[in-house]
Amino acid sequence: MGPVDPDRPRRSASHSAEEKRPPARRKRPAGRPKAPNAGSAMAAATEQLAKLLGRIPESVSSLRPTDAGWEAQVEVLELERIPDTTSVLASYKVSLDEDGALISFERTRRYNRGMIDRPF
Repeated sequence: MGPVDPDRPRRSASHSAEEKRPPARRKRPAGRPKAPNAGSAMAAATEQLAKLLGRIPESVSSLRPTDAGWEAQVEVLELERIPDTTSVLASYKVSLDEDGALISFERTRRYNRGMIDRPF
């Protein structure tokens, strides 16, 4: 190769070389949880809460990603009664970090199984 002439226009790369280049990967937006997906976050919330409370959660009523990880509302049977519609359930707010580890939990509501939510 000879010396580079700054006045001479540079050759552009051929289209075939550009077409063979793999597409750029999308970067995850800042502030979004990096670790577990929704399913594994749900499982982590119920398993860890069960260990702490000594009761098996009945359901997860909500799950949402946060800047720090995940937040879930978990329903737990607290007092079993007969008939079943009079059993007492509790709703817990569970916070998980981005790796799925439980950071905090808080009981937010107690109610009878037979109660229905009413519009305000």
